[in-house]
Amino acid sequence: QVELEESGGGVVQFGGSLRLSCRASGTIFKIGTMAWYRQGPGKQRELVASITAGGKERMSDSVKGRFAISRHNGENTVSLQMNSLKPDDTAVYYCNAAALTSLYSTPDDVWGQGTLVTVLS
Repeated sequence: QVELEESGGGVVQFGGSLRLSCRASGTIFKIGTMAWYRQGPGKQRELVASITAGGKERMSDSVKGRFAISRHNGENTVSLQMNSLKPDDTAVYYCNAAALTSLYSTPDDVWGQGTLVTVLS
């Protein structure tokens, strides 16, 4: 079983920055794509950014140029650097990973508990 633990959420002023981190732990053979999703008040969960094990990134248009995703494969971590934050970025941010627990297993779709980011206007 693989678990994800997020950290780094909080309250920030308009234009400020925050860095979210997520660490995978448990029985890990390999972590595939890791991603950050968010769900704002009254909104559906949406993809913010993803990064493959090989480092290929995908960013939502709404955060391009402001957010950056990175990962450290050796430590099974993924981070989201968020700059120039806007009130529209207010949401619960969830870490997501495709995790293999053994050579012969199929990837598990694992989610963290979420961390709240609040941007004040």
